[in-house]
Amino acid sequence: MTAPAAIETSGLTKSFGHQLAVDDVGLSVPRGSVFGFLGPNGSGKTTTIRMLLGLASPTSGTIRMLDGPMPTASADVLPRVGALVEGPAFYPFLSGRANLHRLDTADRYAPRSTRKRRVNEALERVGLAHAAGKRAHAYSLGMKQRLGIANALLTPRDLLILDEPSNGLDPQGTREVRNLIHSLADGGTTVFVSSHLLSEVEQMCTHVAVMSVGRLVAQGTLDELRGHDHTRLRIETPDVGQAQQVLAGLGLEPDGVGTDNPSIVTAALTVAGLQPETVNASLVSAGVRVRGFAANTMSLEDRFVALTGEGFDVDH
Repeated sequence: MTAPAAIETSGLTKSFGHQLAVDDVGLSVPRGSVFGFLGPNGSGKTTTIRMLLGLASPTSGTIRMLDGPMPTASADVLPRVGALVEGPAFYPFLSGRANLHRLDTADRYAPRSTRKRRVNEALERVGLAHAAGKRAHAYSLGMKQRLGIANALLTPRDLLILDEPSNGLDPQGTREVRNLIHSLADGGTTVFVSSHLLSEVEQMCTHVAVMSVGRLVAQGTLDELRGHDHTRLRIETPDVGQAQQVLAGLGLEPDGVGTDNPSIVTAALTVAGLQPETVNASLVSAGVRVRGFAANTMSLEDRFVALTGEGFDVDH
């Protein structure tokens, strides 16, 4: 039996006057996953996150989070959710530690008796223990980002929602946040990450959803999104006709022979479970003289561009 999703939406829609910001979005975020939420600026990611957290009301549609209907079950669900949305905001003349103490005090569910220990542990976990006494106005953007994540970790969470958690971080800080997210997921926390860094998503996430102009255009595991059917075979052989017959016999549809090099045969690997090495072995067994064989899988960047028609940042 499949466990209930940590987040599940159906027909989620948000309009601002005549402008449709989020249009009929149906998310399904598996428990224990690191779920990457991708999309160009203005695609509706942050509006969706705000609706999940009860910071904005949907125009229509439903939300279930940690088995509770939202916003009806907010009082029971939200204490189990940590969030960092649209960048952290802190009292500038209080230290990092004092900011966390104040924020924890405002949480009526946070136990007072363990506050000092929990604040110190959260600061240590995000690599800010050395700067805990420094005033927040002296923090870099990356340090403020980490302090925001520390705030989300002050009490144990079943679900963590992070909007651009690597924003402003140097490569070392980005690596630390990535490792932190992995450790949280290993401990059973579901992590929902909105990001514009494809390279980070590929290293960090188990599942991905892609938004474009307010609509959800794809979601699934990272491998599903890159797609078995987006692997292309490139075969160089003097036996072009015979190679095309072998490919057709395997259920593949070879493309027409290229005019630039008539000894090249290409085909999309569209048969589920059929591996490139099996195709190569079949060609050789049939007596096809294979001079070159390559299987090129579409990258997440290529898939993103194909889905949205837009470019994307791939590096920090």
